[in-house]
Amino acid sequence: MKVFVCKSCSVEGDFVDEVRVGLQEVDVVSVDCMSGCERAQTIAFRSPGKVAYLFGDITTADMDDLRNFVRLYLASEDGTFPDARVLGNLRTKAIARIPG
Repeated sequence: MKVFVCKSCSVEGDFVDEVRVGLQEVDVVSVDCMSGCERAQTIAFRSPGKVAYLFGDITTADMDDLRNFVRLYLASEDGTFPDARVLGNLRTKAIARIPG
């Protein structure tokens, strides 16, 4: 599983490093731009054969929800969830869900 963090419109300094510390169990990669500048900070989750997710307006205050998302996403066979409420506040920050 890879987590992509946009570094071109970071609103919290070096947010990529914050995500690396907070999500140590996954591969965190910084990317130049994910075209989500109007909803900075953007972060995407992708795993082979699973739905990919793009979230915006992410801050360090979302770290617990991000850790929960990683746990649920890794446990999901196809990356989908029967009820979005388990995603906590991330469900209101979703920009896209991209088929696997």
